[in-house]
Amino acid sequence: MAKNRVRTLPLGGVGEVGRNMWVVEYGDEIIILDCGVMFPESDMLGVDLVLPDISYLRDKVKHIKGILLTHGHEDHIGALPYLIADLGFPPVYGTRLTLGILTNKLKEHRRLDQTTLNTIQDDQKFQVGSFTIEPFHVAHSIPDTVGFGITTPVGLVIYLTDWKFDHTPADGKPTDIARITDFGQRKPLVLITDCVRVEAKGYTPSESTVGEAFDTIFATAPGRIILATFASNISRVQQVIESAEAYGRRVVLVGRSMENNSRIAFEMGFLRAEEGTIIRPGEMANYPDDQIAVVCTGSQGEPMSALNRMANRDYPHVKIKEGDTVVVSATPIPGNEVSVNRVINNLFRLGADVIYGSQAGVHVSGHAAQEELKMVLALLRPEFVIPFHGDYRHMILYRKMALNMGGIFETDNILLPESGSIMEFSRNYGRTVGTAPVGYIYVDGTTVGDVGNVVVRDRQMLSKDGMLIVVVSIDGTGTLVAGPDVVSRGFVYMRQSQDLIEATKTTVREALNGDATTHTQVDVSFVNRKIKDVVSEFLYRETRRRPMVLPVVMEV
Repeated sequence: MAKNRVRTLPLGGVGEVGRNMWVVEYGDEIIILDCGVMFPESDMLGVDLVLPDISYLRDKVKHIKGILLTHGHEDHIGALPYLIADLGFPPVYGTRLTLGILTNKLKEHRRLDQTTLNTIQDDQKFQVGSFTIEPFHVAHSIPDTVGFGITTPVGLVIYLTDWKFDHTPADGKPTDIARITDFGQRKPLVLITDCVRVEAKGYTPSESTVGEAFDTIFATAPGRIILATFASNISRVQQVIESAEAYGRRVVLVGRSMENNSRIAFEMGFLRAEEGTIIRPGEMANYPDDQIAVVCTGSQGEPMSALNRMANRDYPHVKIKEGDTVVVSATPIPGNEVSVNRVINNLFRLGADVIYGSQAGVHVSGHAAQEELKMVLALLRPEFVIPFHGDYRHMILYRKMALNMGGIFETDNILLPESGSIMEFSRNYGRTVGTAPVGYIYVDGTTVGDVGNVVVRDRQMLSKDGMLIVVVSIDGTGTLVAGPDVVSRGFVYMRQSQDLIEATKTTVREALNGDATTHTQVDVSFVNRKIKDVVSEFLYRETRRRPMVLPVVMEV
């Protein structure tokens, strides 16, 4: 790396929503910014989570000075328990609530004892290696969120992800505009910023508008109110508690992650409730329906979440019935729309009144819209800008927006990275100098990385055309002794496709017996390959489908 340059590269979170993880490097010192997961896209079959790819860091582990976390959402801290051992357990820095939520995750993964956690204040600077870090408070949908001003020997790098200008947030702490203005006076070298809401004109509405929408619902709902939101959206939980207290309802928190996060937030004072407002699920029967409000997980249609189980009549404490009002207080993450719609349809089927979608006013984004993004650019006036935390179109639109700001920025000053783009900066110099290897690392069940692209591709094939197993027994010369037997799964229904199955068997017989005239030794892998080829070709000719053909060859 060129001397006197700071290097930045994303290991995820670019051209996608989730997997946020940035590396900032100077000399032989590295700091990591965030370490999040991505929820699988619809074609990643059977995959639970997707992690950032840390291949670039594997031979640099001893240079990692620390991991800095901005806030407690999954897409910023969720990968840390999986990756921290491979990163050599560097010290982790975060605000109280962020570390509170992380502690729980580290405990589940049995990583807590080896991890050093350092609590930071949003108004106190600290040193990590030769980097001076200045956290500053920003409003988001979870309290205790910060951005970072990072002073490196060649200039100031600002990392500002997941924020908006909310002057009336639920926790009463707006974004610290004075600090942002102050950074602007210091001529920042680089701004790394989120751009996911660049398509939205104007300003993102304040969290207080959601409180007003809740008040209206709480005043008019005839029976129970069941509200689904992200387990980490502590501000939303606080708003439910306030509306419930104003309208004489008790609040029940259900769903494992919702209970865990709320417990931590209560202990730390980020959630407040009067004595007796919060009750346990078992106590609901003691109150009439119009005195109950349930807060649960499942706003994304996740299969095992509380809301989904209620919609499928599978949740022990809450059975949806006529008179219930269900509020979905979240926007579907791209890719989850189908699951969310299925849950909403099921809730309507069970007789509930469902309030959802942007028109209802029951959710606002935690991300800045166009005017806020412009305002930050105008206040900071960085020399270089790197948009991320959005799809590729968001990054392009962000660049277009910035270039239209009256000549503050030139095209060369806005860098659009890919995952793994290595960018280097110093005064009057900023460009992409290379790429690090970055792929998808899949978590499937308890295993990390065992399921690779090849396995996912196999699953995609199986889901399209199913599979056909061909079982044969051969002797040493490759002559067919028994079989072939054919088993179909997800390709055709055997009982109704006798002719096709018989014709497949004939094709295999002809192929194998045609080779047996030479009486030479034949190895099993050759027979395997042969069966696969002739059957695949035959089935494609007959059906125009390509099931996965699995030969099972036994030598007798």
